Amino acid sequence: MKKKIFALTLALVLALSLAACGGKKSTTLKVAASPTPHAEILNQCVDLLKEQGIELVVTEYSDYVVPNTAVEDGDEDANYFQHVPYLDNFNAERGTHLVSVAGVHIEPMGLYAGNAASLDAIPDGGKVAVPNDATNEGRALLLLEAQGLIKLADSTKLDSTPKDIAENPKNLEFVELEAAQVPAALDEVDIAAINSNYALGAGLNPVEDALVIESSDSPYVNILVVKEGNENNEAVQALVKALQSDTVKDYINSTFGGAVVPAF
Repeated sequence: MKKKIFALTLALVLALSLAACGGKKSTTLKVAASPTPHAEILNQCVDLLKEQGIELVVTEYSDYVVPNTAVEDGDEDANYFQHVPYLDNFNAERGTHLVSVAGVHIEPMGLYAGNAASLDAIPDGGKVAVPNDATNEGRALLLLEAQGLIKLADSTKLDSTPKDIAENPKNLEFVELEAAQVPAALDEVDIAAINSNYALGAGLNPVEDALVIESSDSPYVNILVVKEGNENNEAVQALVKALQSDTVKDYINSTFGGAVVPAF
């Protein structure tokens, strides 16, 4: 009799344990991101996904290469740090198979003062630091052209380099650096073109500190990226909804004050 009671008790405990778990299978979604603002934005989605049984694990990377190769190799499920022109160029150069699943925000690129206090104060032969990756360098040159500092041979070409400059009245010298290293070079150049995520990471406020900044209708929307074939993964689609929720929109608007702009 005691054995029967023990067996019934054990069965009841197991049943209650399963009921408490709700029978829901937990899913882990690993996402690579730049520290600012991407990881910060993703962190606003943790609780939203947790309610759906999805554990969002955000890993921060400080460069623009490893987050893509990690997704291609399957070490990460998705990444969030780049815009479409950069992604297209990366796929073409590296033979990767990465696709965009959602646009989230825009980070306007800005020109920042180094040794020159203003654009008018840039001397003849002045040094300008720009990102050295194909799309962000072209973006920086378009911003410089918009200020009348240079003229490109083809303003519709998004991957222009200094070799594509047709007119350079101030004989500007271009210092090409990894995007993450540009803020650290401000003391060594006259001005610098800096992506907003790296400006924020360096303690600069793009709205207040930039000499000029791209308009809010910039085409360089930052996107959530996965490997081709994973676009319809349930956890990925749940993250898309979370990233494009009012919770995230309100967070972006209240936290970054125009330095980061929702694109949904």
